[in-house]
Amino acid sequence: MTDRLLSVPEVAERLGTTERFPRRLVAERRVTFVKVGRHVRIPESELAAFIDANTVRPVRRRRPRYGRAA
Repeated sequence: MTDRLLSVPEVAERLGTTERFPRRLVAERRVTFVKVGRHVRIPESELAAFIDANTVRPVRRRRPRYGRAA
């Protein structure tokens, strides 16, 4: 296993949030995690997948063609 396991404070730092947010993700089972004894660890690849799955892409709108008859 080459995937690094991140602690809750490390995940919070990468997401730019408080520790409460990653803990809530774990409690709501919205992110894959590993229990090591009583410690919770989140695989780095799973965090990347979570970020990618929740990234909203911009919508490119077509410019209206003013002055042209349809």
